[in-house]
Amino acid sequence: MSAERSGRTAVTGIGVVAPNGLRTDAYWKSVREGVSVLDRITRDGCGHLPLRVAGEVRGFDPSSLIEETFLVQTDRFSHFAMAAAGAALEDAGLSGTAAESPYSVGVVTAAGSGGGEFGQRELQKLWGQGSRYVGPYQSIAWFYAASTGQISIRGGFKGPCGVVASDEAGGLDAVAHAGRTVRRGTDVVVVGAAEAPLAPYSMVCQLGYPDLSTAEDPAVAYRPFTSGARGFVPAEGGAVLVVEDPDRARRRGAAVRATVAGHAATFTGASRWDRSREGLARAIRGALDEAGCAPEEIDVVFADALGTPEADRAEALALADALGRHGTRVPVTAPKAGFGRAYCGGPVLDIAAAVLAMEHGQVPPTPGVFDICHDIDLVTAAARPAELRTALILSRGLMGSNAALVLRQGEHA
Repeated sequence: MSAERSGRTAVTGIGVVAPNGLRTDAYWKSVREGVSVLDRITRDGCGHLPLRVAGEVRGFDPSSLIEETFLVQTDRFSHFAMAAAGAALEDAGLSGTAAESPYSVGVVTAAGSGGGEFGQRELQKLWGQGSRYVGPYQSIAWFYAASTGQISIRGGFKGPCGVVASDEAGGLDAVAHAGRTVRRGTDVVVVGAAEAPLAPYSMVCQLGYPDLSTAEDPAVAYRPFTSGARGFVPAEGGAVLVVEDPDRARRRGAAVRATVAGHAATFTGASRWDRSREGLARAIRGALDEAGCAPEEIDVVFADALGTPEADRAEALALADALGRHGTRVPVTAPKAGFGRAYCGGPVLDIAAAVLAMEHGQVPPTPGVFDICHDIDLVTAAARPAELRTALILSRGLMGSNAALVLRQGEHA
């Protein structure tokens, strides 16, 4: 641990497990090409439910990536998180024993749905067979903190650890929390979020969300910013980042892929989308102020894109309120329209896409969206070449949290 640092936080590693890619390069290829992988849900026990379409992570084999000891203790959402964390650490050049000390590495995750599949299985054993058939890991596997705990145990990390529970926006809030942890002296923080909300129990819980799309046709189930917007579809997966002090990263020869420059969060109440206009605009202004960034410097916006007329209108107006005339001219994108909203994992996937967009000089399109009915420059159909130095990522939660995060271009874009 060193004295408190000031300034920005470097992103040096990215790991992704998403419906449209099980690795970061595959994820970016799909996002850049505007591929939609939304499809009918195939998970066991879900066929009778009115939720028909989602973004499933298919082809994921946790046994090839994670030791059996951890697999039996954890739910699918932690499998995603551990796999993404391993990939992020490798990308950052910190796999194995590369860290200077176990106390120099912390872990922060966000979670919104927890381990529903594991919990449902064990509760079915309890009521169907009796308490002797319930495994001891039921006490921890369902819990929101499980991924933080298992990543830290698996990696031998003994630095500051935490869990952010602030609704869907927790994905951005966790990255901000990790940045503050680095500035307080921790060398490295593994941070991100992954969700697995497609077990029957978890899906039944989601049916109470009025903004959930129950459309049966994947082509029209999730179409944000259009006249046909009818809600969002959920998704599995997420992303994990490695963040650290930029000077330390340079000293050890790591590439600074981007820097986290500013963040702010507000709260406006559950499903109060009319009020989210003011709350989101305030979060944007706060993030810009912390980053020392003028509205005109934003080169791309990764939108929250809830997919209901009221929420989409509020977001478009929030951009105009916070960015002025630039809010109607800046390129806006929502790659999640092609793979669904992964709750807390969604905004971290957006961060990953934003870093890759800045590196490649391309704004990825919003899949399946063409008839835009709001005054924003939504990128559709194909990726748009652009010099991208600064990105703004937005997120809102169904319970009323709003967050904005500013990323600056890395050193090898």
